[in-house]
Amino acid sequence: MELRELRYFMAVVKEESISKAAEVLFVTQPNLSRQMQNLEKEVGQPLFIRGSRKITLTDAGRLLYKRAEEILELYNKTENELNSPVKDISGEIYIGGGESYAMELIAKAIYDVQKDYPNVKFHIYSGDMVAISEKLDKGLIDFGIFIEPANLDKYDYLRLPLTDIWGVLMRKDSPLADKESITPKDLWDKPLIRSRHSLGKSMISDWFGKSAEELNIVATYNLLYNASILVEEGVGYAVSLDKLINTSGNSNLCFRPLYPRLESHLDIAWKKYQVFPKCAEIFLEYLKKYL
Repeated sequence: MELRELRYFMAVVKEESISKAAEVLFVTQPNLSRQMQNLEKEVGQPLFIRGSRKITLTDAGRLLYKRAEEILELYNKTENELNSPVKDISGEIYIGGGESYAMELIAKAIYDVQKDYPNVKFHIYSGDMVAISEKLDKGLIDFGIFIEPANLDKYDYLRLPLTDIWGVLMRKDSPLADKESITPKDLWDKPLIRSRHSLGKSMISDWFGKSAEELNIVATYNLLYNASILVEEGVGYAVSLDKLINTSGNSNLCFRPLYPRLESHLDIAWKKYQVFPKCAEIFLEYLKKYL
C-alpha cells in the first residue's frame, strides 16, 4: 500500500466521486478507477458503495480512511521535522486547567521545552471543568487538565502520575481543626462551601452519604482562592483539594484530609483527531517523559 494510493483514496472520499477526484488530482478517471480497484484487491474487501450520484464508504472503507489520515499526518509531520532546523520551531501553546498541584508537572515540561525551543510560548488559563471543556471544544486551548470524575469520552488524553487528595479547608480555631482527618458525620451539620465541579458528582456524594440537597451548603466556588477568603471570614468549611492554599506559617487556615480517604486522578486531554502544530507535538512528547 503506497502513500500515493492513500492520497488518491482520501481524495475520492472527500469528493464523493472518482471523476471529481480525478480532476482535483490531475489524473485521468480510468487511471484513478484502476488505482482504487487495485487498493480494494490489496485490502481484500470492498471500500466503496458506488451509488448513482455519489460514492460512500463501507465499514472497511471508513476504517481505512481513519488510518490513512493518521498515516499521512504522521508522514507529513515527520518530513517537516526532518527538514526544519530546530531554531525555527516556534509557536504558541494554550493550556487550561482547574486548580491542581499537577501544574507542577506541566511546568517542568514547559521549562524543558522552552530550554530547547526558546521561541515556543505558553499561555495558561485557569477555570473550572465546564469552562475548560468549552474552550477545548472550541479550539481556544490546545490541552485541558481535568480532575476526575470527568467525562473524557470525546477526547484523547493521558493520565498524569499524580492524584489530588480531597479534604476540608478550615480556620485553625475551628472545632474540627484538632482532628487528624474529617469523617462525613463531622460535616453533616456544618456550613459547607462546595466546589461547583464536585456538586452532584457521585464520588463526593457517596462519601458524604447524603445528597447535596441534604447538606448545609452555604456557598459554592469554581476556584479555591476566593473560597479560602470566605473560610477565613468564618463563612464555612470548604471541601477542596490539598496543596492549593498555603496553610503554613502565619496562615489562619489549615487543611485536614477526608476519611475514608478520597482521591481524584488527573488527566491532560485534547480533541480527538487534533492536528497539532509542531510546537504542541513537542510539548506532548516532553510531557510523556514524566509519565
